[in-house]
Amino acid sequence: MELDERKEKILYAIIKTYLDTGEPVGSRTISKFTDLNLSSATIRNEMSDLVDMGYIIQPHTSAGRIPTDKGYRFYVDNMLKDKLKELDQREKTVKEQEKRLIEKVDKVETLMQTMANKLALDTNYATMVSSEKTGGNKIKFIQLSILDSHQLLCTVVSDKNHVVNKIVKVKEDMNQEMIVRLNVAMNTALAGLSLEEINLGVISALSSQAGEYENLVNESLKAITEAISTEDQMKIYTSGATNIFKYPELSDKERASQLLNTLEEKTQLTELMNEGDEETGIQVYIGDETPVQSMKNCSVVTASYELEDGFKGTIGIIGPKRMDYEKVVNTLRLLKEELSATLNDEENNNE
Repeated sequence: MELDERKEKILYAIIKTYLDTGEPVGSRTISKFTDLNLSSATIRNEMSDLVDMGYIIQPHTSAGRIPTDKGYRFYVDNMLKDKLKELDQREKTVKEQEKRLIEKVDKVETLMQTMANKLALDTNYATMVSSEKTGGNKIKFIQLSILDSHQLLCTVVSDKNHVVNKIVKVKEDMNQEMIVRLNVAMNTALAGLSLEEINLGVISALSSQAGEYENLVNESLKAITEAISTEDQMKIYTSGATNIFKYPELSDKERASQLLNTLEEKTQLTELMNEGDEETGIQVYIGDETPVQSMKNCSVVTASYELEDGFKGTIGIIGPKRMDYEKVVNTLRLLKEELSATLNDEENNNE
């Protein structure tokens, strides 16, 4: 005799109830499970079959039933299968989210460079556009997957759907059952937490659950920390560097060379990437006010922007002190609006 769907449900109900109470389970208790919708008599007949099949036993006459080792084995095996199915589905969802995010990031990066090029063409000045993700990242989902006996793939998804994969090397031989348990434990303990919230208490509780696999938890936590902490990376796009040669006061060979190097290397440009004026979001640096040494003979006008999905950054124009400030400020204002509208339109078209 094989277990049909009804017998499986009754067996699950008996085991779950017994796990909660530690008392033998009767047919009346099982009949209260709303998803069964069976009479006590029908349940008794099914329970009798389950006894004959060796999944449950009746410890005393007129007492309820309790699971046998065979019953527990059936429950555990099927529970793990269900968990694996759930994890597989989550993995598919994560991959879909990762694909959509990569597509959006690619669009943002392409748009940023296009904006820098357009701005340089329209103004005849050097331009820069930065893009980054806002901080405060929290863990949305973690999944460990076996690559081989001593290597795992740790997939971390942040609350902003940023996906990072890290290889974790372990000394212990791993099996799928242990990985499922660790996945459940780690997601239960860490989902919704930021790095600052993963304290010693959380780590200690996880290590205790992991037992002999404590080293695996520690290695996974390192991967998680690296994955979330590296999410905030600023990218800077520049254009129109050669426009500076159009202005005699900036075309001195040594000064121009320093300015070109700054625009090419980009590392010093982060000093210009601030929030700007609180009211307008626009900041104007004139001569020595500029924090970048190679731009002390220039004026720099920057405008901060912030978009949906945590993208924010700065748009900047670098030119001579005699630049057309009114035109530059108006251009930046219009560009901020255009940038926001373009990304929002793309997002709506993809829905």
